[in-house]
Parts: sequence; C-alpha cells; structure tokens
Amino acid sequence: MKIAVATKDWSAVSGHAGQARCWLLYDLTDQRAGKPLPSPTRVELSKDQLLHYFRDDGPHPLDGVEIILAGSAGDGFIRHMKKRGADVLLTGETDPATALAHIIAGEALPEQRFDITTSLCKLRDLFSRH
Repeated sequence: MKIAVATKDWSAVSGHAGQARCWLLYDLTDQRAGKPLPSPTRVELSKDQLLHYFRDDGPHPLDGVEIILAGSAGDGFIRHMKKRGADVLLTGETDPATALAHIIAGEALPEQRFDITTSLCKLRDLFSRH
C-alpha cells in the first residue's frame, strides 16, 4: 500500500491537502506492525500539479497512491481523490511516523484540529467541478 502524506516542510503533516506542494510518499507494501517505517520518497509538486488545480489530463506524481493523509481537506478534494482511487484520511496528528503507526496498527487517528481553511474550502466546494 502506498500512502502520501501532505507536508509543508517535509516534517509535519500539513493542513489543506489540495494546496500542499511537499509530499512524503511511503510504500508500505511489506510493512508490518513493530517494524521500522521505510524511508519516504519526497515528492515536490509544481503549481500545475497541485491537486487543488490538477485537471486529471495526464499522469500525476501521486498516481498509484491508495491513501492520502492530511490535516485538512475539503469535500471536493476528497471526492476528487476518490475518483483517482485514493481514500483521504484526516488527522490532528502532526508527526507523519506517528500517524502511520496508527494506520498500520489499525488504530483510529487523532481528531482533526480546527483549521479555518477547511471552512473556506467547504464554501468553495459548493461550486467545485469535483
């Protein structure tokens, strides 16, 4: 399973997944609880590749990802990712390794923290193409 984690600075889970440029891509195909996480691949998106704007008119660096992990995302983003074959998980956990440990162990993720951009995205999503 491949999981992409939205980050701002390569170290903390970021809010507003659709605007995230920096992603940590984890390939957890052979991962088991208790084993150390593999090193992630860093993926930096260009402005045209930001998922908020991407038109699905060609390949994308995050193609093949099954789970998107972020601090916040709007409903349009969640629908868009579902169409692309990825589920979106939202969490208040800021440490990617801790969040992934919860997922691998089948545990619930910590609840999201309040993020004003999520409210703004919900308004924007009323008019979204997704």
